[in-house]
Amino acid sequence: QVQLVESGGGLVQAGGSLRLSCAASGLTFSSYAVGWFRQAPGKEREFVAAISWSIGRTNYADSVRGRFTISRDNAKNTVYLQMNSLKPEDTATYYCAADEKGAGSSWFGWYEYWGQGTQVTVSS
Repeated sequence: QVQLVESGGGLVQAGGSLRLSCAASGLTFSSYAVGWFRQAPGKEREFVAAISWSIGRTNYADSVRGRFTISRDNAKNTVYLQMNSLKPEDTATYYCAADEKGAGSSWFGWYEYWGQGTQVTVSS
C-alpha cells in the first residue's frame, strides 16, 4: 500500500522558515517525481514545486521561486520543501504527491498518489 506522509507544518511569523517533509512507503521512491501543492480555504489547489524522478530536475511556481527549495533523499524515501521568507499568502494546507517516472509537472492530474496534507500558517 502506497503512503505519502507530510510533516513539518506549523505556525510561523512572516519572514520565518519551515521545512516540510514527505515520507513515502510502498513504492520504488526513486522512480517517482514528487510535487508539492497547496490549497487555501476557498481557493483552488495550486502547484508549488516539484522534483523529477531521474536527474532531480526542479520546477517552481513563480510565487515561490527564490524562497522555496525542493530536494530529495532517495535513501530515506523522503522529499523536502525548505520554505524561507514566508509570507501570509503562503498560508495553506500543503500536500505532496507522487508521479511515476514523472518529469516534475505542475499539473496535478499527472500525480497518482497523494498525502493527507500538513497545515502551514504564516502570521503577519
